[in-house]
Amino acid sequence: MSSGGTATDGANGGGQPRLQVMGQYIKDLSFENPGMPQTAMAAQRPQIDLNVDLQARQMDEEHYEVELKLRVTAQSDNKPMFLLELLYAGLFLLQNVPEEMRQAALLIEAPHIIFPFARRIVADVVRDGGMPPLLVEPIDFASLYRQRAGELRATPA
Repeated sequence: MSSGGTATDGANGGGQPRLQVMGQYIKDLSFENPGMPQTAMAAQRPQIDLNVDLQARQMDEEHYEVELKLRVTAQSDNKPMFLLELLYAGLFLLQNVPEEMRQAALLIEAPHIIFPFARRIVADVVRDGGMPPLLVEPIDFASLYRQRAGELRATPA
């Protein structure tokens, strides 16, 4: 599946499946830093907890918005150091993608494309909050997708 494309590809991408980023943006960003200035004086590393959520919704026939929500909490000695919530989204054009492959394209490929940008925002905001940059480990979106699909199958209708 192509994740790019140019104007010379034709209106429908020549019949090939196509996932193209039309734009990406911060929808919501929150950073709370209740631990400062004590955090700056602490010698031990904080306990970091990361939660990830994905949502995709159809905007029109070929455009979809994919939201990647990252929630990062840090604690030291059971005291909150910081809380960061980022809702980062991308607008994607999907063409010639079979129906059975759309969910995977939107919940695996699309977040894989926008994740590095969200990761950089997290690192910059944490650093600007007075702490060393937090480099979020790469996320296996395929695993998340399979886990979510398994949970949906296990839930009674």
